[in-house]
Order: sequence, then structure tokens, then C-alpha cells
Amino acid sequence: MALEAALPDAAAPSRSPDTLRRPRFARPHWTLVAGTLLLVLVAMMLCLGPTLAPYDPTAQALIRRLKPPSEAHWLGTDHLGRDVLSRLLVGGSFAVVIAAVTLTLSVILGTLIGVISARKGGLVDEIAMRSVDLLISFPEVVVAIFLVALLGPGYGTLILALTIVGWTPFARLARGLAIEINAKPYIRAAEILGCSRRFIILRHIIPNAIGPISAMAFLRFGHKMITVGGLSYIGLGIQPPHADWAAMMAEAQPYIERAPLLVVCPGLAIFLTALSVTWIGQGLSQTGDKP
Repeated sequence: MALEAALPDAAAPSRSPDTLRRPRFARPHWTLVAGTLLLVLVAMMLCLGPTLAPYDPTAQALIRRLKPPSEAHWLGTDHLGRDVLSRLLVGGSFAVVIAAVTLTLSVILGTLIGVISARKGGLVDEIAMRSVDLLISFPEVVVAIFLVALLGPGYGTLILALTIVGWTPFARLARGLAIEINAKPYIRAAEILGCSRRFIILRHIIPNAIGPISAMAFLRFGHKMITVGGLSYIGLGIQPPHADWAAMMAEAQPYIERAPLLVVCPGLAIFLTALSVTWIGQGLSQTGDKP
């Protein structure tokens, strides 16, 4: 009887301690959580900024120019008497929208070119990769300045300039991922079953490559923000009297010793926005690398 009672326990499958302790879902990295919270705060500020702004951000009053922080103006006023807090609340939309639009277009264009290049191979792959090598040698700022000189400043010009060069790193990454995925057994099985090349790309390759590409997109967002801010700083972004964080820094440069907040506040806004999205990208990469 003792032997029979012990048989069910002996026949039961054993479970290792590692299996018992293994979490069902990977715990998100702390940078992903912190970046998401910070990005939500920035997004709320950008969405509610026009409503929360205590003053008209373009209203000038020279009688109160370069005033220090006070109860009426929490961050003071600039060289034209405009409220710094109001301009800060509405001044980030331009850079964020341009960075987000150009990054989205770059991801779509680069992913499609990289995947198609890997699938077709041969001459198509050679032309695509040599085009990447050529375009990646031109800095985005130089391309933007050249196009602005031809087409004039504006949203469309900046989006075109930043997209022309911005798709190249995504094409390289997508090509490498597509080559790796093409070697998988299920891709060979889909080809044997007669699935079309478009079906394989849309159903198997892109969904399996979207994780690393998304992580890289978030990491590149900060770079786009800095580039757009640099273009606005030299006068190629949004034009006065509209508020823009980088343009605010450029306008405040002569008064930095008298009113340092005019430079610190918009610079800190750019830094925190870029940092939040970069943290999300790092968090996605760290979470995806965990077993």
C-alpha cells in the first residue's frame, strides 16, 4: 500500500525551481516606466498649454521687459515683455510635431526599403545599400539648410529635409533583421506553400522586426528633437512671433547674464522631452533583451 501511494507522486512530472520562479511577463525596465511617466507629463503640457497659459504668448509689453519671476509672472518676462511661462507652455508643439512626423515617415520608408532590399537581394540590394551609404554621409542640418535655401522655410521643407536622410539607419536595421528572419524555417515553409512575397513581408518579416525598430525609433526621437531645435536656433524653424523653445533660447542669448531663466527654461524643456523618449527606447531595448 505504501508503494502504491507513492507511485502517483513519482509519476507526476517534476518542475524545476527555475520554472516555478519564472515570471509570466518580463518586468519592464525602470527607464521604460520613468520615460513613459515623463512623456505623459510633457504631452499633457503640450496639449493643455494653450488653455493653461496665463497670458497671450505673443503679447508684447515693453514696460515690463526682463522682469524677474514674480506672482504675476512665475518665470518672468523676456526682452519684449512677453510672459515666459506662457511661451514655454505653447512653444514645444512645433519641435515635437516635426520630430514625430519625420520620425514616423523615416521608420515607414526605411523599414520598407530595408525589408524589400533583403528579400530581393542582388542588384536591388546593392543599389539600396549604396544609396544609404551616400545619404548617411550628409548631416541632416546641411540638407535642411540646402533645401530651405531652395524652397524657403516652413513645415514641409523641414519634414522633407529630415526625412531624406532620416530613413537610412532604419533601412540598415530592417535589412539586417530581414536577412536573419529569412533564414527561419517558417519563412521557408511559407515559400513552399506558395505564399506571395508581399504576404511574407507583411505577415512574417515586419511583425517580427517591429520590436527592435520601435526601440530604435524612440532612441532616435531625441536626436530629431535636438536637430529641429538646432534649426530653429539658427532661424530655420518656426518664424516670429510664434513661440518655440529653441527660438526662445536664441532670442535670450544676449540677456543670459541678466535673465538666465530665459535660456534655462526652454533648454530644460527640450532636454526633458528628448530624455523621456530616449528612456522609453532604452527601456524597450532592455526589456526585449531579457529571457
